[in-house]
Amino acid sequence: MTAVLSHAQEISDSKGTSCVPVKTTVEEELAFQAGEKVDFILHYKWGSINTDVGTATVTLDSLTFNGQEAFRCSVFGKTKKFYDVFFKVREDFDSWFTRDGLRPLKFTRDTHEGGYEARNTYLYEWDAAEPYIAADVYTSNLGQKSMQLPLTPCTYDLPALFFFARNMDMDNVVPGKRYPMTFAIDEEVYNVYFILYGPETIKVKGLGTVETIRFAAKLLEGEVFKGEEDMTIWVTADDNRLPVYFEAPLRVGVAAGRMSGWEGLKHPFTSLVNTKR
Repeated sequence: MTAVLSHAQEISDSKGTSCVPVKTTVEEELAFQAGEKVDFILHYKWGSINTDVGTATVTLDSLTFNGQEAFRCSVFGKTKKFYDVFFKVREDFDSWFTRDGLRPLKFTRDTHEGGYEARNTYLYEWDAAEPYIAADVYTSNLGQKSMQLPLTPCTYDLPALFFFARNMDMDNVVPGKRYPMTFAIDEEVYNVYFILYGPETIKVKGLGTVETIRFAAKLLEGEVFKGEEDMTIWVTADDNRLPVYFEAPLRVGVAAGRMSGWEGLKHPFTSLVNTKR
């Protein structure tokens, strides 16, 4: 428990970095639990094109990693076979982080986006005199590299950041304020931020009417995303903080995703006020 509180203190007191305020990082009080599985349908809009193009699944399991009790998050996304002809996408992420403290331990990525490929393996070296990420990175643009990336208490990979952010302390997050974090991907660590907009009731196709909280997250410019605008995310207003809908600007068009299935939730799905499948 001492280590857990120490990391939580680092998160809130890290000099020069203001992380997103969270209620707790103690396992018993988290917004999620091992065994959770959430499915998404991915949508694409551009001009007259307005159609579902793929699916994604996020699962969370528990295990022991190098003697530590840990979660393992697996994310797999793909385009439908019909759209593979135009722009084939396969995203396969795995992230290991401690069950108490949500401290990232390892991250792997295997990405294929059209003609672009990327593979990452990160090991988070927290016990070094100056913590760092031992990164083994391949991209089709730059080839194979091994390097050390900077590591602070506010640095995460994408899946670990996703779960960390679900524990935001809504009583202490100021609407409209930018909360910066750092995000590691490929050979770089980037600054990103979250903005809280507030409560909003929305209708999600295939799901129903959902009471949500709307956020924005700054995107990274790359092979697909423009990086000039924000991703908008709607999460449930209940204790699960599930992302039920999101929209993200692409270089061409807009990508969206909506939650289509779930199991193993830790808390009742009370934000779903009117079911319509």
